[in-house]
Amino acid sequence: MMGNFLFLATSEGGGFGLNTDFIEANLVNLVLVLIFVFVFGRKLLTEILTERRLAIETAIKDTEARQKQAISALEVAKKNLAQAQTEAENIRKTAVTSAANAKAEIAAKAAADIERMQELAAANTNTEQDKAIAELRARVTKLAMERAEAQLKNLLNDSAQAQLVDRSIALVGGK
Repeated sequence: MMGNFLFLATSEGGGFGLNTDFIEANLVNLVLVLIFVFVFGRKLLTEILTERRLAIETAIKDTEARQKQAISALEVAKKNLAQAQTEAENIRKTAVTSAANAKAEIAAKAAADIERMQELAAANTNTEQDKAIAELRARVTKLAMERAEAQLKNLLNDSAQAQLVDRSIALVGGK
């Protein structure tokens, strides 16, 4: 029964038939496949496994390199963030100082403008007061002249006027 190791085997009559002893046939088939894989597939299997191992090692190295780059980039980003926060704080402080300075400058300018306006108003008041006083003086002088002329007309008659003219001429001529 040497020829009975496969499913199809030679029958005792010299023909092919079906081997009904599955365990024996499977065991023989399994040994044959293992021998075939060991003899012919060992080199191929070794190459495939070696390539797979190298690919895994390369992937691990690449991942570690990317991890180092990511850590480095994270550190740079943290430094940049710290610098940006410091710069933002400096800008905020500068803005607060500038705002305070601008507020003080505006307040000082407003105070100076108010003082200037008060001085201008006082000057205008004084000017208007001087104008009013001058106008009053002119009116008083005009009224006084009108009254003096009126009194002179009443007091001076023709003879008194002639005497006044004669005295004035004598005074002017005697000099």
